[in-house]
Amino acid sequence: MSFWDEWFKRFGRRSSIFGDIDRMIEEMEKEMAEAFKEMENRMPEEMYRERRLPDGSVRREYGPFVYGYSVKIGPDGKPVIREFGNMKPGLTGEGGAPLNLTDRREPLVDLIENDDTVKVLAELPGVEKNEIRLRATDNGLTISVDNPIRKYYKELEFPVEVDERSAKSTYVNGVLEIVFRKRHRDDSGTEIRIE
Repeated sequence: MSFWDEWFKRFGRRSSIFGDIDRMIEEMEKEMAEAFKEMENRMPEEMYRERRLPDGSVRREYGPFVYGYSVKIGPDGKPVIREFGNMKPGLTGEGGAPLNLTDRREPLVDLIENDDTVKVLAELPGVEKNEIRLRATDNGLTISVDNPIRKYYKELEFPVEVDERSAKSTYVNGVLEIVFRKRHRDDSGTEIRIE
């Protein structure tokens, strides 16, 4: 018997005083139990561990599950919302999973644009500096970490073009900081010789 079967068996029974409300609640509980079972079946192996208890039974432990978002006001006065984590709401349609789970966590990232630079701050707790892989282009950055305990992955798009060769990065106490100089183009154009 799974954890959710046991939970609904223990807490899912109500008296019939409330009639229709009881039936609606039972239907919701059944749908929730099915959604949790489906999530259990689709869960990557890295997201759970099985542990044998002293009485001989096996208990499955799940996680870590992380989902969050950060909100800040951009230079244009509009809110900029960024999601992070390894668990995101999915499209619930026919055959769609209510949650998308991955074994790689998306780190919390902040992007700060100044007059001459673009600074990226990423929280990557629990990893060593040599485990972080960075790949930059003039319009984006990919951050990835793949160690046996922690896995992170994030792709960012810059609001402006940067000089990827100008990148300077530091990693202190789980916080990665990368600073890029903005690429300034000469608007006067390129002179072309006539042959």
